[in-house]
Amino acid sequence: MGKTQVVSSSVYDRRMGDQASDVAAFILAGGKSTRMGADKAFVMLDGRTLLTHALDAAGSVTSDVSIVGDAAKFAAFAPLVQDVFPGCGPLGGIHAALRASQTELNLMLAVDVPFVTRELLEYLISRARNAAASVTIPRIGGGWQPLCAVYRREFADSAEKALRAGQNKIDALFSEVRVQTIGEQELEAAGFSAEMFRNLNTPEELAEAGGSAPSMQMHRSFAAKNAAQDDKIEPCQTTHNPGRT
Repeated sequence: MGKTQVVSSSVYDRRMGDQASDVAAFILAGGKSTRMGADKAFVMLDGRTLLTHALDAAGSVTSDVSIVGDAAKFAAFAPLVQDVFPGCGPLGGIHAALRASQTELNLMLAVDVPFVTRELLEYLISRARNAAASVTIPRIGGGWQPLCAVYRREFADSAEKALRAGQNKIDALFSEVRVQTIGEQELEAAGFSAEMFRNLNTPEELAEAGGSAPSMQMHRSFAAKNAAQDDKIEPCQTTHNPGRT
């Protein structure tokens, strides 16, 4: 089994004081951002990119923060993890992160959920730390929140088995592993709103949140780049030369 590739050079400044040493955090930034029309990681909200929002949130709870995504785009911002199974969506990213991780507890955070707070992430980590579950995950309005959840490294085995079988739905694995569900009622009682899990997928959602929507020229350029990339990578394939860099 190969190692997951990680790029180590970055300019991300880890200055937070009260971070957990037993937790790693991974920003999942490998999506195509098709509906946004521009790379979601770099659109602006409140004067910062969504990537910066995510890095700051993750960096508030641990100093061990990496990005799962394209090294060419993200290597300057934090250590980089690259998929072992490219084109397999978020499950491929989670699998790569867990294979690269040196810690038992691993926070997965999508790049497009800028409203999560340090307190919310600390709450999820605390609940995960005190349970034997493979996955500690919020459930809001009947829906799982797998990209704002804490995974133990053992989940990588189930993920890899599914990916090798051509299956890339995250929640399909929850019946096979121990899952600790953090329900909406519990979250509200702890002071956390369902709005914290709101993600930004479209220019309209970004504008509604007060962000800067991509221009039509940016949209066309981004669509062309995505099309070119699609021609190069077959869906859900296994990388032949994985490793951590």
